[in-house]
Amino acid sequence: MPGLWKNADFRRLWAGQTASQLGEHTGLVLLPLTAVLTLHVGAEQLGMLRAVGQAPLLLVALTAGAWVDRWRARTIMVLSDSVRALVLGVVAVTALGGGLRLEFLLVTVFAVGALSVFFDVAYQASLVRLVTPEHLLRGNGAIEGTRSAAQMGGPALGGAMASALPAPVAAAVTGLMFLLSALALTRIRRPEQPVSSPGSARFRIRDGLRFVAGDRILRAVCLASGAFQFSHAALTTGILLFLPRELHLSGTFVGLTLAATGPGALVGSLLATRLPGRLGYGPVLIGGALIGNGVMLCLPLLPAGATATVVALPAVFAVFGAFGQLVNVTVMAVRQAVTPASLQGRAAATITFAGMGLTPFGALAGGFLADQMGLRVTVTLAAAGMMLSPLVMLVSPLARLGRTLPGPVPSR
Repeated sequence: MPGLWKNADFRRLWAGQTASQLGEHTGLVLLPLTAVLTLHVGAEQLGMLRAVGQAPLLLVALTAGAWVDRWRARTIMVLSDSVRALVLGVVAVTALGGGLRLEFLLVTVFAVGALSVFFDVAYQASLVRLVTPEHLLRGNGAIEGTRSAAQMGGPALGGAMASALPAPVAAAVTGLMFLLSALALTRIRRPEQPVSSPGSARFRIRDGLRFVAGDRILRAVCLASGAFQFSHAALTTGILLFLPRELHLSGTFVGLTLAATGPGALVGSLLATRLPGRLGYGPVLIGGALIGNGVMLCLPLLPAGATATVVALPAVFAVFGAFGQLVNVTVMAVRQAVTPASLQGRAAATITFAGMGLTPFGALAGGFLADQMGLRVTVTLAAAGMMLSPLVMLVSPLARLGRTLPGPVPSR
């Protein structure tokens, strides 16, 4: 991709997004594991903590999309990273003084989650504004590769720091990642002009909702994403308890196990550049979801203390990462193809709201099921629920997508 990497502003966006994604995925494991290992929270408390951290996906995603399409995406990214670094700095100082409590962590994960929503919507729109159309797909590939690397390194680093470092040091290191991202992003020089039509934030949000709801393909993406994200959030809550308490694994190995999705996701990113054009976008979406989600049904079958379990766990998460990333990249290509440039931020935010907005409820459901029915039953039910996603795609227009992407849908 020589032409893409000659773009200095893209390199700065890529460097900042790399540091930010690493900080985000480190914090997603570090903060819950700190609650488990340091505060010794129970299943329902962990579910509540994860739900609060994911609540911004439901509460602020639409607002983030409206602001990103009206403001400079670079400004939103720098502010998001700077404030996240500040929040984690406060966590470090609080933990150093011995005042770390569950209530404080609840406030922290909500603030970090809200800022992450703004950053994630903004960097998708920023990419469209920084690179030429012929480099857009390659830029997406580089960004998704970075996210895959963060998925690999972040959980491992978060698990290791939660086990090996004092809580103040672990929080400070994570905050430093966000600070480095903000510094890289401030060096982007290309002037950026928002592309949305004028109007109030309420009008722009309604415009984005109307566009997504009016398109059959995007509606199907929302439904499939909602089914997956709800069940996956419940499964993740169960896994964070199942691995250390049922399978008796250390925090470091839990982090390494979750990090196995990273190498798999890198493979999935490469497959996504080839398979849709050969097999068709619809078959790749459905087949990838069936394999990636279905492999998680192996988890509740693993016995505690067995060598086979230690070997099988990373393999399961690697397969999940590979096919999950294949689906993610393919869905993103479909979504970008049918969305006009002026609605990219709001379309991304609307799908985030409709799909990932269900994750807080899934996290709460996972904690409730774990407390009432046991960890193996919880993991089984949540993994089975993830199979609803490929079924939704199978009966939708997504299943009929061929080897070429559809064109943009005119905005109303």
